[in-house]
Amino acid sequence: MDKWEKALLEEDPNLDIRIWPAVGKAENITFAVCWNQPKNELKKYPNLKGIISLGAGVNHLIGDPTIPKHLKICRIVSPSLTQQMTTYVTGAALNYQRKFYKYYRQQQKKVWQRHSHTLAENLTVGVMGLGKLGTPVARQLETLGFRVKGWSNSPKNLKNIKTYVGQGALNDFLSGIQVLICLLPLTPKTEGILDLDLFKKLDHPAYIINTARGEHLVEEDLIYALDRGWIEGATLDVFSKEPLPEYHPFWNREQIVITPHIASITYPKKVASQVIDNYKRALSGIPLLNEVDREKGY
Repeated sequence: MDKWEKALLEEDPNLDIRIWPAVGKAENITFAVCWNQPKNELKKYPNLKGIISLGAGVNHLIGDPTIPKHLKICRIVSPSLTQQMTTYVTGAALNYQRKFYKYYRQQQKKVWQRHSHTLAENLTVGVMGLGKLGTPVARQLETLGFRVKGWSNSPKNLKNIKTYVGQGALNDFLSGIQVLICLLPLTPKTEGILDLDLFKKLDHPAYIINTARGEHLVEEDLIYALDRGWIEGATLDVFSKEPLPEYHPFWNREQIVITPHIASITYPKKVASQVIDNYKRALSGIPLLNEVDREKGY
């Protein structure tokens, strides 16, 4: 946490920052900045006014039943996080569309072989989740000429992008999709949503890109769908267990591209001012920026 401490103090040298576990007296702590905090830790601070997640995800906080219900939780929303996610997902989609992954594998074997590729205008991409990250991703892919569809929990109006709302529209959304991108928040309703039943409804063979949370994907269902030819391949940045165990079957699947949860990384200097703003808001009792709705889970 040294980089965080340095970035925060550069913004405001008067801050009193304690780095866990050397926090001193628990009653002196008024604001928590955390990511994957130890279980039951946050209930120890009686004067806590608010909590901020060090990333866009908040399931590590929402899923902690020991956090008092009255405490406000917020998350980081940053142009840097959005830009990183957009370039990662766009790159993954383009690499699939132009068969670059195949060419890379061929290079290792010194094989010269051309592959035809589908033009962007004939490739339908579906984005699950049209929030702070999903919407820019959908817009960027549409700009590049892909046919883009989006699915979300609340209505969205995006130019040249057909959008679908709610569970009742999921099947219509999935129909015809060749590249499926998951950018959903992790909630009880979205956990395990990338399963065999969903894979069957895509345009086969389809491609999966998951940069949301590992728990969205039923891993054994992806293996089965790959073996059946329903799924051609996948780019995965998140996993149910991280680091991905060395014995995990994904490592042996050349159709799966694995990255170690790096699609969008929070840089302390980029967001230190946002953290401090929310800290001061919490102390003043005014609404936090990017506050989380606990009922929705995001």
